[in-house]
Amino acid sequence: MANPSNPARLPPNQPPATPLLDRVRVPADLKNFSAEQLRQIADELRAETIHAVSQTGGHLGASLGVVELTVAIHAVFDTPKDRLLWDVGHQAYPHKILTGRRDRIRTLRQGGGLSGFTRRSESEYDPFGAAHSSTSISAGLGMAVARDLKRQGGFRDDRNVIAVIGDGAMSAGMAYEAMNNAGAMKSRLIVVLNDNDMSIAPPVGAMSAYLSRLISSRPFLSLREVMAKVARRFPAPLERAARRADEFARGMLTGGTLFEELGFYYVGPIDGHNMDHLLPLLRNLRDAEEGAPILLHVVTRKGKGYAPAEASADKYHAVSKFNVVTGTQAKAPPGPPTYTKVFAQSLIAEAEQDDRIVAVTAAMPSGTGLDAFGKRFPKRTFDVGIAEQHAVTFAAGMATEGMKPFVAIYSTFLQRAYDQVVHDVALQKLPVRFALDRAGLVGADGATHAGAYDIAYLGCLPDMVLMASADEVELAHMVATAAAHDAGPIALRFPRGEGFGLEAVPARGTVLPIGQGRVIREGTKIALLSYGARLQECLKAAEELSARGLSCTVADARFAKPLDTPLVERLAREHEVLITIEEGSVCGFGALVMQHLAWKGAFDAGLKFRPMTLPDAFIDHDSPKAQYEAAGLSARSIVAAAVAALGDAASAQPARA
Repeated sequence: MANPSNPARLPPNQPPATPLLDRVRVPADLKNFSAEQLRQIADELRAETIHAVSQTGGHLGASLGVVELTVAIHAVFDTPKDRLLWDVGHQAYPHKILTGRRDRIRTLRQGGGLSGFTRRSESEYDPFGAAHSSTSISAGLGMAVARDLKRQGGFRDDRNVIAVIGDGAMSAGMAYEAMNNAGAMKSRLIVVLNDNDMSIAPPVGAMSAYLSRLISSRPFLSLREVMAKVARRFPAPLERAARRADEFARGMLTGGTLFEELGFYYVGPIDGHNMDHLLPLLRNLRDAEEGAPILLHVVTRKGKGYAPAEASADKYHAVSKFNVVTGTQAKAPPGPPTYTKVFAQSLIAEAEQDDRIVAVTAAMPSGTGLDAFGKRFPKRTFDVGIAEQHAVTFAAGMATEGMKPFVAIYSTFLQRAYDQVVHDVALQKLPVRFALDRAGLVGADGATHAGAYDIAYLGCLPDMVLMASADEVELAHMVATAAAHDAGPIALRFPRGEGFGLEAVPARGTVLPIGQGRVIREGTKIALLSYGARLQECLKAAEELSARGLSCTVADARFAKPLDTPLVERLAREHEVLITIEEGSVCGFGALVMQHLAWKGAFDAGLKFRPMTLPDAFIDHDSPKAQYEAAGLSARSIVAAAVAALGDAASAQPARA
């Protein structure tokens, strides 16, 4: 295998070039190199990225596509003084390597290591954290306006703000809201559109590069401003005609009419892998005088420079550890099916029986399992792009016409559509089914992707039915339950990863009685009421408590709303201690149980109640097991909570062998 620090592709028998990446400690070092040397640095940077991600796993394809762009931006601009924002953040691995984090890049997404996204607390070169998409233009505009306000107050602040947006992020409405505002405010802002799937326009070669360089040059911009001032002296109809002629002429040459209409000065498209095109153009934009915000359109190839990633951009968007030479990704040994797969298979089984069932996703068909549903029912599957708000209201519209929409979205991403859940679904009591994947802690993606809040933010909505699956079999039943529920909105949550393999998943689930839990194990002193996939940890805790002579009941709530109040009241009445366990934040399932019991006077009768939730903090990336240990939701923590609640009475009970 080639040395990753010396990846330049050279003719046979020619000595390898001296590695240059080793001479780059911070981006300012790039200013010492020629364009040819920067190309070599880009080659070495690409190889370094591939080698690092092969050891850690992570988002590979998007990062490989922006290598040359990353080198060029850092070589031309003065970061961190100039603010550089990476949208989504998973295309920023090369950026991390160039900004003093190369020695830690192989800790990426590991416990205590680098985040898989940009993060303010990690580096001064990350001015804005990003893991959810389409935020860069809004944040960049805020930075630009803050700069302008400081200038008005007498402070010298001439920094540039550059927002790099791409990898599907331009499909989200927030990006266009920001552009509309930016175009009206006229603050100096540079937006780089990284078009890595040719979704807007293909590159048009040297002519496009020449035209882009021409129209971004200071003489052209100055001439254009002079002509604009002259035109403003014309009568209004003639001024409007002149402005339209300017936009039309440049639109004919370069495209970009949409961005021009939003108030941006459009430049491009250019080849985002050609340093000879990128460097002079970025210098022009850096040196341009004040005026309209600028959009630079670069076309890149996802996975560029690594054949397996170029051939299969979807499979190499996010990867596990892999063999650099063959591209083969490491596979876990065969085990139980993943929750995502069970959800997809269960939904297909329901859809085969009911042609009103449709599925909606927001640019995550494979992540939510709807790629399998789409193969079986292509006309009943809708990927709306990174547009969660639209996805929810789109589904609400279908529900008004008698369809049965399942909106499959990660718990963390549904946060972005909360107003639509409240106003467009819950308020109208529409039967939209929400399938919340990645509920609870998610490991390497960390706090930005953890499904920590959905129980709390959905549990406060009237008529919302909430379910959480304890295992993969329960998930199949809950899909069937959601399909059968037409009285209003309903949500089911399930975690990332494999199920427990305790029993075979049925080909089609059984409809559960709404609001009814189940008792798994009977006891007398302590009651553990689990909501979600911590049930097996509760059973382990019950075994240990039993070994200490403490009889323990374990129940699976299944529903947070409506709550199984008879079950909750019985557990409170017949046990000295009641503990709720959930993979969610404070103000969730435990709060709903506590509120009900308070009104029933259970605490007046001496019940010792302990809600166990995720801590009131953001939990950093690590393995899920380590995260749940740190969060205090392991069997060991449950035992400790029960023993502490009992106090001296528990400590007097010796553990049995």
